[in-house]
Amino acid sequence: MNRIQKGFTLIELMIVVAIIGILAAIAIPAYQNYTIRAQVTEGLSLADSWKTAIAEYFTENGSFPTTSTSSGGAGAVAVNGATSGKYVTSVNVTTGGAVLITYGNQANAKISGSTLSLNPGTDSAGDVIWICGKSAVPTAVTTSGSGATSVSPQYLPASCHA
Repeated sequence: MNRIQKGFTLIELMIVVAIIGILAAIAIPAYQNYTIRAQVTEGLSLADSWKTAIAEYFTENGSFPTTSTSSGGAGAVAVNGATSGKYVTSVNVTTGGAVLITYGNQANAKISGSTLSLNPGTDSAGDVIWICGKSAVPTAVTTSGSGATSVSPQYLPASCHA
């Protein structure tokens, strides 16, 4: 009498579970890195209005600001943009006009407390050039800011790599 198989054997089920486990082991860390990179990008978005204000300050005064206030003033740039976000604790201006982004709030533990700096510089035409994170300084650009970046390079956007 012929026996008709109804269902899967134990070995077939074990193979399927092993394949799913291998895929999950690869996909979960990749997804976590993706979400952390998205959180870092929020800081760069918040810094855009700061970069514009600092470039305008440089155009008007011939030097970079050393701090920021709500109203501006001597050596200070006035910025009305957001200074914090869901993953960003603060955005500040430091010595030489550098924009320092500090991650916290709901940020992943791997970047919480870390900083990303956007350092200004000028080229031979007097244009303001921004150097992000650990990226190399272009030739013929004189940097001004000296902010330090502590965000791991694997989480930085391509424009911020060394």
